[in-house]
Amino acid sequence: MNPKHRITVLGAGYAGAWTAGNLARRLHHDDVEITVVNAATLFVERLRLHELAAGHPMPEHELAEVFAGTGIRLRIARVTAVDADARTVTLEDERGTERLEYDTLVYALGSTAAVDGTPGAEEHGHHVASRPAALKLRARLDELDGEGRVLVVGGNLTAIEAATEIAEARPGLRVAVATRGELGGWLGPKARRHLLKAFDRFGIEIHEHTRIAEVTAAGALTGHGRLLAADATVWAAGFAVHPIAAASGLAVRPDGRITVDRQMRSVSHPDVYAVGDAVFTIGDNGLPLQMSCASAGFTGKQALQAIIGDLTGTEISQTSLAYYGNHISLGRNDAILQIVNGARTTWALTRGPANAYKKFVVKGSMWGTLHPTFTLPVRRHRTAAAAARTAPSVPA
Repeated sequence: MNPKHRITVLGAGYAGAWTAGNLARRLHHDDVEITVVNAATLFVERLRLHELAAGHPMPEHELAEVFAGTGIRLRIARVTAVDADARTVTLEDERGTERLEYDTLVYALGSTAAVDGTPGAEEHGHHVASRPAALKLRARLDELDGEGRVLVVGGNLTAIEAATEIAEARPGLRVAVATRGELGGWLGPKARRHLLKAFDRFGIEIHEHTRIAEVTAAGALTGHGRLLAADATVWAAGFAVHPIAAASGLAVRPDGRITVDRQMRSVSHPDVYAVGDAVFTIGDNGLPLQMSCASAGFTGKQALQAIIGDLTGTEISQTSLAYYGNHISLGRNDAILQIVNGARTTWALTRGPANAYKKFVVKGSMWGTLHPTFTLPVRRHRTAAAAARTAPSVPA
């Protein structure tokens, strides 16, 4: 029997990589064995994938280098199944199938673009929720060679950032956005005015209150049968989690996100912790925490504290789950910072100051994830089980 407590982390995005690296930093290597499973060898800066798609260069970060010196075992493979009752994970790579056993599981498989069953969205649409997808969109934009139409479907942060980035980087393209509601309707008056001015500056056409019923090779058909012509359609109408969690035996919400307690433990299987986009939890404002990089940080920090507390028998500190605001880039040199407290607010920062803050947040998120051995003080906690094994016996 392996005397070490086996911790398996599924996914090495912002939440998974940060949590794994800091578990290795905080727990004693003699007591735990940490394995990170990820489908790709690279850490993906998802916050910048719209930049990659538009044509801007992006550095590559090898996960082997990120985890160098941490003692973490990196396993490059695709997760195909989780059996929460048997405490096993099934992996698949070019060599075949493998089943891993775990004592503690950190589920951080994240999310991808949500097509919601829209006909043709997967076949004819592009998205920027993964590096391969962003590179595929980039190749398509290169094929257009500065001429043609690009339609972005969605009115959320991803759609806004993708539309403005593409319009600025490739001014010869005619960019349009189609959204079911009002573009930036959740923003305060100042922020929304600035958003609309930016779209006007870039020449981006806006189709509000427009439902897309089908995506075709020629563009997208609205619910009223109108064709919005496009040589490239970018689907940015929200996120969806992988169905693995729902099939694992874990308690999940209707959208497939894992239901957890305040410590990020699964309510059905307390040896499983969920972090990032795959978790459903209530924020400090009483509302469900949004899928975002910020939420990855909050949930990762809370899971870290809970795992250490549960394994060492020490008190678990409670971290904040406060979603502070939206940071929206509008091309390379413009942005909006909108404070969010569960409802629309009038305070916002725009232009250069907001852009500088956005870049600071992006760089900070990346640095903290890529340098796990520097983000928290070293405190090699011994697990309660290891302490019990090494404690001197007391004569009867």
